[in-house]
Amino acid sequence: MRGAAEADAATSPGQAMNDKRSAILQEIPRLRRYARALLRDRDAADDLVQDCLERALRRLDNWRVGDSPRRWLFTIMHHLFVDQTRRARRRGEAFPVSHDEAGEVVSEPSQLDALAARDVADALQSIGSDRRAALVLVAVEGLSYAEAADVLGIPAGTLMSRVSRGREELRALLDDTSRRKSIKVVD
Repeated sequence: MRGAAEADAATSPGQAMNDKRSAILQEIPRLRRYARALLRDRDAADDLVQDCLERALRRLDNWRVGDSPRRWLFTIMHHLFVDQTRRARRRGEAFPVSHDEAGEVVSEPSQLDALAARDVADALQSIGSDRRAALVLVAVEGLSYAEAADVLGIPAGTLMSRVSRGREELRALLDDTSRRKSIKVVD
């Protein structure tokens, strides 16, 4: 009996690590979606996800069992995004805004929903990154205000303010976009 108990105790830390890795792997689609919302460049978003996963796996011991892996990973990703943005500003580099500018061939969508989604994504890119990150975490990823505030490292009241201002800005941008599309040029 004693030998079996010792064997279980010896394998349980390894099993715990495998469970943590499995939980992290399940979050990859959400990480990719959040990264693409932040960057709007598929390649840069994938690089950000990879950097996030590398850092998370290196620091797997920092993740407290019982905590949400999503919140922990989004926090890591947000910090990486902020660091990259600051670094790019110092260097004078800019992230590509659209796929067209990146040289990819894009065909126009044939469905109205796809056009509306693109308008929303473009409008989302037009607002400040602090408000965009807050909106994406709360509205798209479904985090609570407390969890999103923790991810961004800001007070919950500040997060609520950013979400509110971001929504107002999006409404104004989307109203302006729909009005511009309804105006027809007559020769």
